[in-house]
Amino acid sequence: MNTTHEFFMKRAIEMASKGMNSNAGGPFGAVLVKDGEIIAEGHNQVTSTNDPTAHAEMVVIREACKKLNSFQLTDCILYTSCEPCPMCLGAIYWARPTAVYFACTKEDAKAIDFDDRFIYDELDKNMGDRQMTFIQLLRNEALPVFNGWAEKNDRTEY
Repeated sequence: MNTTHEFFMKRAIEMASKGMNSNAGGPFGAVLVKDGEIIAEGHNQVTSTNDPTAHAEMVVIREACKKLNSFQLTDCILYTSCEPCPMCLGAIYWARPTAVYFACTKEDAKAIDFDDRFIYDELDKNMGDRQMTFIQLLRNEALPVFNGWAEKNDRTEY
C-alpha cells in the first residue's frame, strides 16, 4: 500500500475527475485517510442529488463518520482537490481531522466560476447589511432549550 501524501492527493483528484465526467456535480473530489488507509472517498454530487451541501468534502466527512461511528475524525487526514469553501471549512473544523491537504486554490476555483468570495464578504457584514434577510424570532421561547442543554447531565460533549 502506498501511503504518501501524493498518493492520496492523486486519488482525490481522480475522484474529482470521476464526478465531473459522470455529471454528478462540479470538478471536486476528496479522500479521508486514517492510519494510512482510505476510510472514505467521494466527489461533488450537488447537481445529481439536488443537494447544495453535497460538496466532496461533506460527502467524505459524512461517509467517514458513519464508518468510524464517530462525529469526530480524530487522527484522520483529509485530501481534497481544491481549497475548501466556507461551508466545507466549517464542517472540517467541526469534524476535527488532524490536517487538510488541498490541490487547487480558491483562486483557481474562481477562474472556473466557483467563487465563494461573496460568502466571505457576507460573513464580515452586520446581519442587517447582508444580501439575504435574517430575522430573529422567538428567542425567549428557544432559550429554555439551550438552558436545558446547559443543565443536562447525560449529554455527549463535542
